[in-house]
Amino acid sequence: MDRYDRKTAESYYEASKNWQIEAPELRGHQQADVVVIGGGLTGASTALCLAERGVSVALLESRHFGWGASGRSGGQIISGYAAEQSTLEKLVGVETARELWDHSIAAVEFTRSRIQRHNIKCDFEQGYLHVGVKQRHAAELNAWAEHMDKVYGHSILEYHDKSQLAEILGSDMYVGGVSDPGSGHLHPLNYSLGVARAAGDAGAVLYQNSPVLRVEKLGSSSQVHTEQGSIRCDSVVYACNAYLDRLNKDLQSTIMPVGTYIVATEPLGESTACSLISNNAAVSDTNFVLDYYRLSSDHRLLFGGRVSYSTLEPRQLSASLEKRMLRVFPQLAGTRIEFSWGGFVAITRNRAPHIGRLADNHFFAQGFSGHGMALTGYIGSLLAQAVIGEQDQLDCFEQIPHKSFPGGPAMRMPALVVAMAYHRMLDHL
Repeated sequence: MDRYDRKTAESYYEASKNWQIEAPELRGHQQADVVVIGGGLTGASTALCLAERGVSVALLESRHFGWGASGRSGGQIISGYAAEQSTLEKLVGVETARELWDHSIAAVEFTRSRIQRHNIKCDFEQGYLHVGVKQRHAAELNAWAEHMDKVYGHSILEYHDKSQLAEILGSDMYVGGVSDPGSGHLHPLNYSLGVARAAGDAGAVLYQNSPVLRVEKLGSSSQVHTEQGSIRCDSVVYACNAYLDRLNKDLQSTIMPVGTYIVATEPLGESTACSLISNNAAVSDTNFVLDYYRLSSDHRLLFGGRVSYSTLEPRQLSASLEKRMLRVFPQLAGTRIEFSWGGFVAITRNRAPHIGRLADNHFFAQGFSGHGMALTGYIGSLLAQAVIGEQDQLDCFEQIPHKSFPGGPAMRMPALVVAMAYHRMLDHL
């Protein structure tokens, strides 16, 4: 697992977190109604929603809470999925695609309401801007906004041409874009820690530094084993995502860990920061190997843009990301990079999330493909409902077909490295 860990402590989020969760290692033999494996947003949200309903739930985190992707991401809280709606329409049909879209809208609102309800101080800001660097990208974005209005009734999207974008962004790199005022961004580590803390406050029993070694099925119940202990339970929720490893081979075959990386500048000052992104929106472009960025509450630019399909960190990571940043904002030449960090997210072959159940009392959610900050917390609430039979809304997600990556763990990475090179070439055409 260490091959997936790029010095999380070096992240800007770690340096600016508001608190940390104190929780023991699991020792001895315990019992609970439900065991949730994975202390990121999916797992913490599932545990919180179960505990609020009076369910006895144990939340197991292999490292410390907030260590994984939920605590190091770009922090974008946006509607939709990594898979385009047009892709989902082909996979499941328009009617189910509409249902999936409605869930994504609900996920953004769920995030806002949870922040307010639990008083989670995580610097939430409204606004998202999707931009294109070529005319064909701009045309595709305009067509997408029209399609979302016509087919999904999502009328709040607004297209901006190059001159209009120039009033928002201090960059002349983009030729068109679509703004989504309903989406936004936040400090992901403070949000993730806030959800985990709320789960503990609601009665969930939290354990950290407790990697799960195996899950043993015992008739209608299960035994979840760690190195120092175990928990007997009625239901199990797998919320491990990129860090599932070999815990469940069926789930492992449908996801692939992909490295994503971010840098943070020194504080720029309010005036300079505002000149870069005047409306303080989160921004990403349409390239397959995309750039994404936003401002922090203390007026830094957080800029992400490198990915790795090989589990190896790109060489000269900080300098490489700085170069990409200066392509967008050349006026930042000479600005000091104070933080660089990265970690892994899990992708699926079709980039749609993989959510469902393995058996009547085993559930899972994974493969958000870099688009999970809003969805994961929301999906946790749906998993909790399904576990206790309160209301099962997983059906539309279970209709999404998922295939294993070809070649198994040994060959899927080389194959994706080749595919990555191909898509990088397409970005330049």
